[in-house]
Amino acid sequence: MTYAVVNPATGETLAEYPEATDAQIQDALAAAHEGFLAWRQTPVAERAAVVRRVAELHRERRDELAAAIVREMGKPLEAALGEVDFAADIVEYYAGNAEVVTADQPIDVLGEGTAVVRRSPLGVLLGIMPWNFPAYQVARFAAPNLVIGNTIILKHAPQCPESSAILERIYAEAGLPAGGYVNVYATNEQAATIIADPRVQGVSVTGSERAGAAVAALAGQHLKKVALELGGSDPFLLLSTDDLDTAAQNAVDARLDNTGQSCNGAKRFIVIDELYDEFLALFVEKMAAAKVGDPLAEDTVLGPLSSLAAAERLQEQVDRAVAQGAQLATGGTRDGAFFPATVLTGVTPEMDVYREELFGPAGVVYRAADEADAVRIANDTSFGLGSYVYTTDPGQASRVADALEAGMVYVNCVLADSPELPFGGVKRSGTSRELGLLAADEFVNKKLIRVV
Repeated sequence: MTYAVVNPATGETLAEYPEATDAQIQDALAAAHEGFLAWRQTPVAERAAVVRRVAELHRERRDELAAAIVREMGKPLEAALGEVDFAADIVEYYAGNAEVVTADQPIDVLGEGTAVVRRSPLGVLLGIMPWNFPAYQVARFAAPNLVIGNTIILKHAPQCPESSAILERIYAEAGLPAGGYVNVYATNEQAATIIADPRVQGVSVTGSERAGAAVAALAGQHLKKVALELGGSDPFLLLSTDDLDTAAQNAVDARLDNTGQSCNGAKRFIVIDELYDEFLALFVEKMAAAKVGDPLAEDTVLGPLSSLAAAERLQEQVDRAVAQGAQLATGGTRDGAFFPATVLTGVTPEMDVYREELFGPAGVVYRAADEADAVRIANDTSFGLGSYVYTTDPGQASRVADALEAGMVYVNCVLADSPELPFGGVKRSGTSRELGLLAADEFVNKKLIRVV
């Protein structure tokens, strides 16, 4: 059974869900298209009211949805509750900005008459979502597109069938027309069928480079718009500080968020030479103190990784790094799907781990000779999602932010995502933006209307 709830903390299979039949996929396509024909004609204020009700239902059912997330991928309960709250905030943001994201954009014409860009929906969209943030990822894809007037077919990760069913009920009960939001337990082959269908106008993927490349190739074959949010190996540059203990704690928080399973989590810690030894000692001490345990316990920092396979994959990466000459400062040995906070040093460009993304609570600390060397190390990667810069010098902050090859730069802060801030990367980290007003421009017809 592809779609199943397997508790990573225990390995127990809690529920199984049947894959969609080909007939059900065709029914979903038909429903989403018919739903679009009605939804696009719904006044913007009414669409916004429905989307606002989606946010309210997230809050009313936060305990139910958070508990499902814990069962599916092992997120500590407090973090799961926080995820649901953030998802509600995102949905509410787009409801509140519906008139803004759908407004005409006047153009100052050089000749006679007037011109505007009018934003209108494209149609049915397919969302292919990951397991690491089962509610948040859906909110940032679905909410802006529903406000615009598109409709959604949602293929969630196979290990998230329970939360995806809860979300489908939430969207339906909020008042969307039939077919406005359709959850499908589709196979990869059926997802390809959906992308190829002429009623589908675009596809959004959040996931691995491999998945993104496969979907992008298929979407290109059928001339469909595709939005990609992929992996990251975000640098954390420590150049100067007047509070090293706080900087070290922020580094730990940025690495261990979501048990280290965030695409934009800090993964490479690049520290100026004069701060390196003291930072490393603090960082290792704080990482080693992070409690691994039951995701339902209040003091748990690190729950299990999302699956036994994920933990085994991280173990293989860490073991290979050590075999190639890296030093293990703390952690490094899994217990089932549980993995302790892990720190590697002495990593060189010849080692595999220098180029890889570590998707779990493991980070690499690098020594930089100066600002230029820190930027060089930070940019020496195929990824370009987020980045973090710690400095007491505003001029340096500006220079480094400009020099970093990343879609996002956070200066002297971590875990500072917010609904109004665009999220996305460059290079092999993706091609699009979610969150903020930019997200509402991904799947929209920017129609020019020129009148003389």
